[in-house]
Amino acid sequence: MRVVAGELRGRRIVAPRSGTIRPTTDKVREAVFNALTSLDVIVGARVADLFAGSGAFGIEALSRGAVHCTFIERDRTVIRAIDENVAVLGLRDRATVRFGDAVALAPSVRADVVFADPPYGFEGWERLLDRLDAGLVVAEGSGEVPAPEDWQSSRVKRYGRTWVTFLERLG
Repeated sequence: MRVVAGELRGRRIVAPRSGTIRPTTDKVREAVFNALTSLDVIVGARVADLFAGSGAFGIEALSRGAVHCTFIERDRTVIRAIDENVAVLGLRDRATVRFGDAVALAPSVRADVVFADPPYGFEGWERLLDRLDAGLVVAEGSGEVPAPEDWQSSRVKRYGRTWVTFLERLG
């Protein structure tokens, strides 16, 4: 897996060996970031990568001009891989890597854009969104993520078995 664009374009990202993660393909990441670039929401933004896996979404955002990323993951093997990626890519001063449950830690996350890629079958979307302090959430799952009260779906796209839903907070 590699960084698709930005200052780290072409750099390798270590994908941890774990049965708990499902790495997002480069094609999907590229499409998501093309849409985010057209919205002009990444450069200068604080982002969070929840259920971070390899950390590819957060690393891509940092490569494209985000000022800081908070990575949250609950698998210790995966956390070590994210930490290694952050160190090798020279992102330590722009990243916070946290071990724990993304839904439980959501209230402590301050971000402009949140990437949320939980395991397929995740049923806690409404609770997660209710606990986040963010204006835009890029939600990845096995189907469209319905927008709960106080949110609206602004973009939904299917890439094979993967669905990406952009959710924007109302008001």
